[in-house]
Formats: sequence, C-alpha cells, structure tokens
Amino acid sequence: MSKNNISTFLKYISLKELDYWDVKRYSNDNLLSFNNAVLLKDILIYEKENILKDAIKENKWKIISKINFSGKLFLRDYDEVDTYKGSLYKVPSNSIIYSKINVRHGCIYYHEHNKTPFTVSSEYPIFVFNDKEINGYYLKLVLRSASFKRLLDTKTSGIGKSRVKVDEFLNIKIPLPSLKEQNELLEKYNTKILFAEEQEKEAKKIEDDIEDFFNNEIGLVKKELKSKSKNLLKTITYTNVEKWGVDKLNTNQNISYIKNFTQKNIQSIATVSSGGTPSRSNKEYYTGKIPWIKTGEVVNDIILDTKEKITVEAIKNSSAKVYPKDSLIIAMYGQGLTRGRTAKLGVDASTNQACAVLSNIDNELIDTDYLWFYLMNEYHRLRELASGNNQPNLNAEMVKNYKVVIPSFDIQEKIVTEVTKRKAKVKRLKKEAIQNREDAIKEFEEEIFTK
Repeated sequence: MSKNNISTFLKYISLKELDYWDVKRYSNDNLLSFNNAVLLKDILIYEKENILKDAIKENKWKIISKINFSGKLFLRDYDEVDTYKGSLYKVPSNSIIYSKINVRHGCIYYHEHNKTPFTVSSEYPIFVFNDKEINGYYLKLVLRSASFKRLLDTKTSGIGKSRVKVDEFLNIKIPLPSLKEQNELLEKYNTKILFAEEQEKEAKKIEDDIEDFFNNEIGLVKKELKSKSKNLLKTITYTNVEKWGVDKLNTNQNISYIKNFTQKNIQSIATVSSGGTPSRSNKEYYTGKIPWIKTGEVVNDIILDTKEKITVEAIKNSSAKVYPKDSLIIAMYGQGLTRGRTAKLGVDASTNQACAVLSNIDNELIDTDYLWFYLMNEYHRLRELASGNNQPNLNAEMVKNYKVVIPSFDIQEKIVTEVTKRKAKVKRLKKEAIQNREDAIKEFEEEIFTK
C-alpha cells in the first residue's frame, strides 16, 4: 500500500490536543454537521462570582442539591448554608449551568429571566449570554438534545469519572440560527408539548374519576381529619412503635362504608404466597424460559413478559415458584412508588420474594378483575400499612389480613366493565402524550442537526 493510501485512513491529532485524547474523542461515529455553526465559547460567557455565606443568608438564596437527568433543578434547604463546606458561586437569572459529571445525561439547567439567584459549587459551571441573539429555551433544548449528548461524549476526561471540563464544553459547536428562527422552532416544539400536557391532564382526570366511581359503587366515604394545630406533636402508642412509617404517621384520612356489602380478608378468598431469588452465583439459573418478575415490573398492568427468565432447576433450588396465569401480584417493597402497586399475570410466571402473589382466587365469591381493580383503588391505603423507618415495607401477613369489600356479582361486573373502558382511554392518552413529547424533540433536532 502506498504512503498516500495509508494517509487516507490515518487520523492526525495536533500536539496540543494529546493531553485530552482517547479513542471515542476522535471517532467519526459521533460527528454531526449542521448549518449556522458557532462555538459555544463565542456565545457563552463563563461566570464565576464567588459569594460569601453572609451574603447568601442575607439574600435567602439556596444551594444546589442536584440537576436530574430530566434537567430539573433541586435546591437544598436554607438552613444548610451554615454547614456547607466549600466555595459557592452565584447563578444569576437568564443563565445556563451544567453538571460536569452528568452533563452527558442531560443534567443542564436554564435559569430563566427574573428568577431568584441560587448558588452552586465549582462542579456546576455557570454561563451567561446575550438574549438579543439567543433564546435561553432554545439553548437549553439544543444542549439537552440527543445529538449534543453524542458530541459531549467525545469530550469527557478523567479515568474515575468522566467530567466535561469548561474549556472542552466551550469548544463544542452548536447550530445557532437567527433569533426569529429560534423562536419559530420553539413555537413548533411547544405546540406539541402543550398538547401532550393536555393529554396527561385528561388522563389524570379520568384516573381521579375512576377512583370516585369505584368508591361510590362500593359505598366508600372519605372523612378528612382536621388537626387542631399544625405545630402540635403527633404521638404514637408504644405497641405501634415498631410498625410506624412516614405514610402511616402522615395519613389524616378516615374511611367508612355506607353500603352494607360483605367484607372478607384476602386470605379467605385467595392463597397468598411469594417467590424467591435463585442464586446469582449460578448464571445458568438465569438462562431459562420461565418469566421471573421483580417488583419494578409490577406497574398496574398485565404482565406478558419479563426482563429476566429462569430455569426449572432454578425453581427447584430456590424458594421461587411458578404461579398460574390470572394470579394477582402486590409489590410488598421496592424503590419510590413501587410498594403497593399491583399486576395480573398474563402468562404462567415466577416472582422474587418482594412480591405477594394471590392465586386460587375464589371466583364463586369474587371476580378476579374486580379484586385487581379493588387493590389498585386501595393503593395509597395499602402503602399506609407498611412498616419500617428507612424503607417501609409490606409483608405477607399484612396482605393476608387486608379487607376487601365484596358487592354482588352484578355490581362487580358493572365496575369491571366501566373501569376497563376508562383505563383503556387513560392508557391511550398516556401513550399518545409520550409519543407527542418524543416527536416534539425529534422534529426539533431534525430541523437543526443533519448527519
């Protein structure tokens, strides 16, 4: 091969760039092209105004806690200023900040016009810009776009944590059309986003209406308990100390039933048991075809497939069991909103130990779908039963002894028919809202980025 041919395949790097080099930085896979290209260093001004704690307290400014992957800002409480160690810098209104560690995941925040300043550490670089040339909302969308994230992925440095340094960030090009064009692009984007928000609001209203309808049919009445003083201490009897949790202590609702329907506990209408986790050290156990459900997959829907599947040997050598289709699942513990959620098996499946499984349901007394919808309607009250301080959990005994209101079969059928219809509409609206949000950002990116 000639020297000229070899040079066609070689990537040349200037000497001054060698300090930053790695394979992905100089890979062509991440390259994008676009019109109206500008370097961020030509439009952003790096700000680093050190602020003393006295000034922070005097102005009642807060300190950043984090920016999440959705670009949402979280601030600490005022009283954390005194105990904070390290330098702090003022974030003025109409500025952009990013997290050096997580900017590649979308941790970029635009602090709008006329917003109260807050403070950050040096891990959150601050930039201001000329709003006569740049719309801050446009800038935020570009910097949080999938295309920009790919560009950022070529700029990370550091072995332990891939931080994006200020000079690296400022050395990235972005598309910057005229302010008029920026505003037009934003208008198109916001039209779809507003429509998605309306769909989400409609879905939430239908969900609230489902709860009202269900409660009315079974005669459930909520009574708000009014506290005499918000400042009074809440007390709990000694015998209940081991059971207390935040939800249990904070609940201020009492319920009663104005219709005289039969009430039975769950263990009298179904078999209640749970599952198990086969040994993770035996990887062969997780190469089978038996669906294995974890609580994160229990999301008030029918389960037809699972992320992990196990073998018959895994079942034999663990406490996991295979439950029949149409069994119901209650998540006894899990992260965030998981605890108390339910699901219905659309296939025979096994579960881990965090799931309570209701099988052999007495269908001569209660319709399976009615029981499922009833448990969904009881979500918040189920959560209030949970005990434990750091991470409150449900347990099998709580589930077994939980009361279920059982009206006549004609009322059960009426409830199932109506709730099924309304839930289908909620599901459709949520799906369309997700699609509209995805379309909004996709169309925005397609207008400004080209491969």
